[in-house]
Order: sequence, then structure tokens, then C-alpha cells
Amino acid sequence: MEKRILQISAGRGPEECCRAVYKTLQILRKEAIAKDMVFCLLEENLSAQENSFFSVTISVEGQLAETFASSWTGTILWISKSPFRPIHKRKNWFIGISAFNESEQKEWHDEDVRYETTRSSGPGGQNVNKVETAVRGTHIPTGIQVLAMDSRSQLENKKRCLERLKAKVYFEQTERMKLQQQSLWQNHNELERGNPIRIFKSTLH
Repeated sequence: MEKRILQISAGRGPEECCRAVYKTLQILRKEAIAKDMVFCLLEENLSAQENSFFSVTISVEGQLAETFASSWTGTILWISKSPFRPIHKRKNWFIGISAFNESEQKEWHDEDVRYETTRSSGPGGQNVNKVETAVRGTHIPTGIQVLAMDSRSQLENKKRCLERLKAKVYFEQTERMKLQQQSLWQNHNELERGNPIRIFKSTLH
């Protein structure tokens, strides 16, 4: 099953664009469900008006999730009179939709770790380097490695290696998720106007 994350954003647009985000969300949700996809609202940033959002982040999951996300990615144009400023002449309101691959943390499995033993180095007596007590662990799905050589016991080093490797893998995944969230937030200020992929002519009330 494919899964994609989508963010609908008003960028720096006025309240009319925030209402357009809400209206677009309703259409997108209806279309996703009609295509037998699982729709989930992940995050919403409310604006001042009721039924209006600065942005919303959603996920869609299904056989056609990637194609569906691509068909919605870009600038959306709503042509409508302002529901908030009746005498305002502007009728074109732009919002943007960005698509991202899911970057969720992978479930940890101890069997995904490959161990290698090596001889510890450093000061010591005549028995130093004669026994392979240091342990290097590699998390196969990510390629992340950790070397543990604190103890003279290979078993103890293996235990410490597993603990440190697990912590490092989760740290790396968390950092990637933070970067993705920063990219999502940046789209608030990088909304491209022009060449809309979809145009809606409807009231924003």
C-alpha cells in the first residue's frame, strides 16, 4: 500500500485563501475516499475565521496514493467573491499543495542488527588484542554502525552496542522527521502563483 503526506497551505494569503484551504480539503477528502483510499487529517492550523485554515496536513493511503498526490500537487486557484469583504474587487485566490513521502520511524527489530567482533586496542597487559572482545553492530535497514569496546567481556560489549545502536537509529530518524516538518512549514511562505493545476469557480461561503 502506498502512503503520501499532503499539505494544503494558504501561504501568506489573506483570510479568503484560508477559507479556500478548507474548501479544497473537503473536495480532496471526497475524491480520496471515492478512490478507495484511507484519508487521515494529521495536523491543522486554524485561522481567525470559522472553517478556515492557514494550512492542513493530511495523509492518503491506497494503491493509487502516489498518483493521487501528484494530481493535486501545485497551485490551486479559487475564483470567487470574497465572503468576508463584499465590496472587495479581487476574485482570484491562490493556495498551494505540496506532497511528501512518509518519514515515519521504522519499527525496531533486534534481528535487523548484524554483529562483528574485533580485537580491542589500547593499553593493557600481555593479553591485549589476543581476544576479540570489541563488538561492532550494524543496523541493516539504515546502515548505521556503532562500535562498543568498553568492557573486556564480549557479551557486555554486545549488550552496550545494541543499546547505543538503537538510540542512534531513533535519533537519526527523529532528526529526519524534524527536517521534514521544517520543509512543510516553509511552504507557508513559498506558495507559487501561476499555472494552477486546478481551478474552482465557486463560492467560498
